[in-house]
Amino acid sequence: MKTNDSKLQIIGQKYISLHAVLNERALRLWCASEARALGYGGKEIVHKATGISRPTINKGLKELDEPVFLGNDRVRRNGGGRKKLTDKDPFLLDDLDSLIDPATRGDPLNPLRWSSKSTIKLANELQAQGHTVTQRTVHRLLDEQKYSMKSNRKTNEGAKENPDRDQQFQFINQKTMDFQANKCPVLSVDTKKKENIGEFKNNGKEWSPKGEHIDVNVYDFIDKKLGKAAPYGVYDVTENTGWVSVGISSDTAEFAVESIRRWWYEMGKKIYKNATDIMITADCGGSNGYRVRLWKYELQQLANELGKTITVCHFPPGTSKWNKIEHKMFCQISQNWRATPLVNLQTIVELIGNTTTTTGLIIKTKVDKKEYLKGRKISEDEFASINLERMEFHGEWNYKIRPNPKS
Repeated sequence: MKTNDSKLQIIGQKYISLHAVLNERALRLWCASEARALGYGGKEIVHKATGISRPTINKGLKELDEPVFLGNDRVRRNGGGRKKLTDKDPFLLDDLDSLIDPATRGDPLNPLRWSSKSTIKLANELQAQGHTVTQRTVHRLLDEQKYSMKSNRKTNEGAKENPDRDQQFQFINQKTMDFQANKCPVLSVDTKKKENIGEFKNNGKEWSPKGEHIDVNVYDFIDKKLGKAAPYGVYDVTENTGWVSVGISSDTAEFAVESIRRWWYEMGKKIYKNATDIMITADCGGSNGYRVRLWKYELQQLANELGKTITVCHFPPGTSKWNKIEHKMFCQISQNWRATPLVNLQTIVELIGNTTTTTGLIIKTKVDKKEYLKGRKISEDEFASINLERMEFHGEWNYKIRPNPKS
């Protein structure tokens, strides 16, 4: 007589061969037939070998003794099988739906209104309302109702969208093409987010040997000795190259213009030695905002120094994400230094300078150790000295600063 272990092995092998090709009823009858053939203890052996429950095997044995013809295309009797939970509990879906969106279709005072709506919390709340439901069932019901996990998307650009927004984009685009046709530089400028210098967490992940990780500070309190780094970027739209001045003091208009000056002497002068004009596209706010008098005054000093007319076009309010430097250079820098603590200025400079792309992006960078003071005011006389020419279309956004005549 075969031992129980060998019987288990044989039944298990048969089950592996048959379970994929037999329907529910045929599989049940086969299990019952094998159990009966094995005699005493047969049901237990079949249960262990196949995982089919004992009640199912008993049901198969009963069907062998009392065969019922169900038709060629049926597996169960009419009405057979477990009833859906939503059939037994007709209010379940409505209550679940109210919990998902309590502000519009449910009770705004519901405790889940102000907490994360995880399937565990939803199941607990439904149970508190008298429903017999599990976290797994809630997940299945949400899936059946076409719910899915979603995150916030940054799409709202402000309640008051300027009516001339699109025209300003077209204006900037046309000016860019005109400058490129005349072989004059088109620069996109902005300040990147300030970064804590030191052993602080930097978002993102990178490959490393299993089990190894970099320990960083638990809290992001600024290190008073190391301070923060303020990277100001200048992106050459035509050449796909960039310059970053890593400042260690305040992000002021003086610092912004100094970064443009450094780009010219380090990179631009070699490429655009015959250019008579420089075009700058910038956000509407920040250190290079269109209302900042110091920005215009410092640009005047640069125009006088270089002997070139500087044309500035600002993006409309609320549209800073369209600035080329954001998605052509800054995002690449963030990718390159992800998961790497910016422990010192040298690390920041190396990571920025080694940022490249498959489209040929090249970035040069240096630390600007000069102290830039906040709150510097431009007097009326100083502002009057600016050789400012406002353009006809939105002169507050689009203007030229010509070199002052030499006296």
